Amino acid sequence: MILPLDFEQRIGFDKIRELISAECSSNLGQAIVEKMAFIRKFEKLEPLLLQTNEFLKIFQSGEYFPSGNFIDVSHFIKRAKVNGAFFTEEEFFDLKLSLKTILDCISFFDEFEKEYPHLFSLRKAVDLEPALYKAIDAKIDERGSLRNNASPALQQIRSDIFKAQAQLRRQVEKIYKQASANKYTPEDASITVRDGRIVIPVLAEYKRRVKGFIHDQSGTGQTVYIEPTEALELNNEVRELQYAERREIVKILTQLTALVKPELENLEKAYRFLAIVDFIRAKARFAQKIGAVLPQLENSRIIEYRNAEHPLLKLSLAENNKKVIPLSIQLKGDKRILIISGPNAGGKSVALKTVGLLQFMLQCGLLIPVHPDSKCGIFSNLFIDIGDQQSIENDLSTYSSHLQNMKNFLLNSNKQTLFLIDEFGTGTEPRFGGAIAESILEELYAQKAFGVITTHYDNIKNFAVKNQNVINGAMKFDERNLEPLYELEIGKPGSSFAIEVAEKMGIPPTILNKAKSKIGTERVNYDKLLNQLGKEKRELENKIKEIQKREGHLEKSAQDYDELNEFLKTQKKQIIIEAKQEAKSIIKEANKRVEQAIREIKESQAEKERTKKARKQLSDYDEKMALSTEKKENKPSKPSYKPAEGSIKVGDFVKIKDQDTIGEVLALGQKEAEIMLGELKSKIKLNRLERMSNTAIKKEKKKTYSGSSTGMIERSTNFKHQIDVRGLRAEEAIQAVDRFVDDAMVLGYGEVSILHGRGDGILRKFIRDYLRQYNYVKSLRNEHVERGGDGITLVGLS
Repeated sequence: MILPLDFEQRIGFDKIRELISAECSSNLGQAIVEKMAFIRKFEKLEPLLLQTNEFLKIFQSGEYFPSGNFIDVSHFIKRAKVNGAFFTEEEFFDLKLSLKTILDCISFFDEFEKEYPHLFSLRKAVDLEPALYKAIDAKIDERGSLRNNASPALQQIRSDIFKAQAQLRRQVEKIYKQASANKYTPEDASITVRDGRIVIPVLAEYKRRVKGFIHDQSGTGQTVYIEPTEALELNNEVRELQYAERREIVKILTQLTALVKPELENLEKAYRFLAIVDFIRAKARFAQKIGAVLPQLENSRIIEYRNAEHPLLKLSLAENNKKVIPLSIQLKGDKRILIISGPNAGGKSVALKTVGLLQFMLQCGLLIPVHPDSKCGIFSNLFIDIGDQQSIENDLSTYSSHLQNMKNFLLNSNKQTLFLIDEFGTGTEPRFGGAIAESILEELYAQKAFGVITTHYDNIKNFAVKNQNVINGAMKFDERNLEPLYELEIGKPGSSFAIEVAEKMGIPPTILNKAKSKIGTERVNYDKLLNQLGKEKRELENKIKEIQKREGHLEKSAQDYDELNEFLKTQKKQIIIEAKQEAKSIIKEANKRVEQAIREIKESQAEKERTKKARKQLSDYDEKMALSTEKKENKPSKPSYKPAEGSIKVGDFVKIKDQDTIGEVLALGQKEAEIMLGELKSKIKLNRLERMSNTAIKKEKKKTYSGSSTGMIERSTNFKHQIDVRGLRAEEAIQAVDRFVDDAMVLGYGEVSILHGRGDGILRKFIRDYLRQYNYVKSLRNEHVERGGDGITLVGLS
């Protein structure tokens, strides 16, 4: 059951219906949009949602799907039942185009049966062979006219008409030229047609000079249109041929219509299929516009929206380049009623309408704008009480109409019900209104209904404290600026901030102090306590986020350390394997040469010269290997640089002695320094560090890049031509830009961009001044105005 009767208008679904109807390609789909209704059975609802989701995937995949000629032929197709009846050429053209669309849809679903199984199930109900389309296409051309070769007789008649008209035109042109030479015709006139017969224009004063029949005259009466006597027979011949052509056309169309008659039942199913496809396609297109998805469906009573957005509000704000603030809400067995409080204009009603509209949309078979991980169930009843429902016709006040709704809610609610009540209990004397509202809520609670309520009454807020299946929620409010934040916070009631808002609006302090004294100290303190709790909770949440962020950095650092350690182990193993292979190769070669020398000495029977030569070869090889080993031993394993002058300061880049490791100094002690090594912080004694110049740092980095193919591949894969340093401190930004430009240089990029934002231009100046000191930076300029202007610096690299 849906209450009240104008539920769709109150929740805004009537506008959703209009937007989906506008996405339809024909009145076929629009007719189904008008019939779209609330579905209570899960097994009936689920396939509709899956079909719409599959169509959304078709759009996202970029696969071609027929998008035109969803034409309704119901207004003439049934004429085929009448013997001797026929469709016009225009009607056959519509039938041909729509049949082609149906066949293309069937072909698409046949090809992608596995990808879109639920849409394919619609196709299975259609039994339409292409024979009828081919028969129509053979007779009707691409302009909607019968083809000349639709029948041999028609082809002959049209050929005869063409010849007769050509002969007639030559005859009339001859007469017209003679009349024109005699100046019987108006200037700039030409041969024309009247009543299907070719005539010539003649000035009225010369009409007796040209023999023939007058068919018409101009509006002024100065020109008459004469069919020359010589053209009479030819005109008659053309007219007779045209009559014959029409008779043959009717004959062909009648025969073609007779082919449609036996297929009427199949055609009816086919056009129902086309209408459903148009409808689902429109739903998917609308889903694409509002960013809707298919949430996780459950055949139970549950609402677990994550980042839910009101679709109409989203579309409205998008026109002004604004975004709606998403809502996250949970209603399930242990927490089935949510009471939302907070200041006026803080978003309470929008939150309530969002829940009602999204649930109604979902149960009408529409995708909804939520996070894909959201969970959505199904309800049998959906009730709403919102806005001013005063009725002049029924002599009902606003409060009376609210009570009428409450009466209907109480009579029809059960555990399958979702009720939504805005400003619960308002419209009458507050004490009685609050008491009645609480009593109604107790009954709805006893009926195990689900619901969302917005209120300002303390007794309704306290109801959540007393009952375990009810939870409070508050719309966040910026106490400093006294502005609503439009964010729902679950777990505590909210203050109305009446005194604070009144103060902001300029109400005199004396009036406000009187109001506080009338309210009472206890009530004012209660509101203050709520505000203080909200403030402390937000501060706690911010600290938790900061801690989680730091934990994330630590986890990443630990992961980087593990990866580095694993890499070093792998490198060590590889070096040992290569060394063993090289040693084995050297020994093998040495043994080979010794054996060769011994063999030569034996073969020469210790001939002095041959023996001397063999020993010389062994001696040379030994010297060669010794020299090679000496070079390897003497080759510096690490590049050495002359330390930069001056003492080490915070912010300097330093190198650990006898290692390649470079880091930035974060803090200095008396005997040690804290330095950042990649993503890790470490404390190292000062006597183990040497200060590095910027040039030495860049050389070291280039050596490191060139020495590791694995690093190059990784950098090349992950490199992006733009870096975003907005929000960073100047030192952090410079460090990030430095690494970024180094990567770009190593990977061979000619130009990169730095997104620093506009602001006061300080960060932009700082970065550009830093980059200008290097020779490899050949240009610094602003991005194009349409793509960011002076908020982005384009860096040209040599």
